[in-house]
Amino acid sequence: MTYEIVIGLEVHTQLLTRSKMFCGCSADYANAPPNTHVCPVCLGMPGVLPVINEKAIEYTVMTALALNCTIPEYTKFDRKNYFYPDLMKSYQISQYDAPIGKGGWLTVDSDGSRKRINITRVHLEEDAAKLLHRGDYSLIDVNRSGVPLMEIVSEPEISSPEEARDYLIKLHNILRYLGVSTANMEEGSFRCDANISIRPASSKKLLPKVEVKNMNSFKAVYQALKYEAERQGKVLEKGGELVQETRGWIEETGITVLQRTKEYAEDYRYFPDPDLPPLVLDRAWTEEMRTRLPELPEARRDRFTTQYGLSLYDANILTSSKAMANYFENCVRLMDSSKAKAVSNWLLGDFSRLLNATNTDIENARISPKHLSDMLVLVDNGAISGPTAKAVFEEMFQSGKEASEIVTEKKLSQISDTAEIRDAVKQAMASNAGAIADYASGKQQALTFIIGQVMKATRGRANPGLVREIIMQELGGK
Repeated sequence: MTYEIVIGLEVHTQLLTRSKMFCGCSADYANAPPNTHVCPVCLGMPGVLPVINEKAIEYTVMTALALNCTIPEYTKFDRKNYFYPDLMKSYQISQYDAPIGKGGWLTVDSDGSRKRINITRVHLEEDAAKLLHRGDYSLIDVNRSGVPLMEIVSEPEISSPEEARDYLIKLHNILRYLGVSTANMEEGSFRCDANISIRPASSKKLLPKVEVKNMNSFKAVYQALKYEAERQGKVLEKGGELVQETRGWIEETGITVLQRTKEYAEDYRYFPDPDLPPLVLDRAWTEEMRTRLPELPEARRDRFTTQYGLSLYDANILTSSKAMANYFENCVRLMDSSKAKAVSNWLLGDFSRLLNATNTDIENARISPKHLSDMLVLVDNGAISGPTAKAVFEEMFQSGKEASEIVTEKKLSQISDTAEIRDAVKQAMASNAGAIADYASGKQQALTFIIGQVMKATRGRANPGLVREIIMQELGGK
């Protein structure tokens, strides 16, 4: 039987605030010793009173606006009751029926078509503590408890693991453009829970959904959802029944395993938090938040195609990272827009290759936009050849030196002296009589071979156009 896949995603992202959601403790706990960024509030001590972090509200409103949500004038915080060791108060301060943002959407481009995925809600809550498992016992680090945590919930409108991955990449990029979160999946500041169910292609009835947790990369989300869809199909084909449950993704074995039966909303016994007043989001204030929105990835991509004449493919890759897009534009500004394609080629080619090989972020690279633009000027002026530029660029990447300094130190200036190139051509022709004969018999590729031998002999420094011209003169003289 053919099944349709139905996926909804719940994304939790830690907000990049200095302090926690309801107290003054530092939210920057990444390298701190366990249980050092704590106070009576985030430890859940009796009698303490939480205070709302205004910056977290601002960041959540900005995100909701970027996702085309409606921002209601009234919102509030609720208590979500559940009992796990990592929840200090035995309840979490969250939002239930009055979230900060609702009714939004974003578009994804999958399989050559564009699809709109509706977003149910964007709400704000506090993160839980972290459990550190040590064999037959566990330790609790409370540093993470109380960190502002924004949740973005999609409608169950995603139809494949590929589409889910594309949605997450798009959302991740938007959050980084906004600057509201590091959105680092490895560090847990961008986490995804996926609800997945299947149904016969001819049916409209949703079968019980499974929530999949413990996915810490885009690849893991894709693989976990692919596995879970196949597992659910096999259960039905064997005559079994699906139940609503929570399963964990095991990266090492590539399977999901049962964690617990899934709770329903009523199990959490939500009620308004009596310690926190409702919030009224003034309409003028909300519109002021809208003015703070930067140019978002999709708009920037479209501008790159029109302003710089880039292909949609190149513009998509360049704008997939705010840092990469900024680098591109800073470099082009030092030159002119006619050089945009050349800058793009270097960024998407040699630069990306070296960044990936060394696991370096572009903002930490030793090559500045001015370094790259200066090197491209040397190429345009004929001071260095294309092959030489590649060697110079790699040296720039490793050392941080300017192109002109490297060219001078290593004597890499392009050779444009006709007599010197002619000597190199004659030597190459004398050493490759077979190629000369091949060219004479009509094999045009032999010419490319001879040019390559001259460039090799001159360490890529000879002017390629002049090399070809002199070779043709020598061949024509025979």
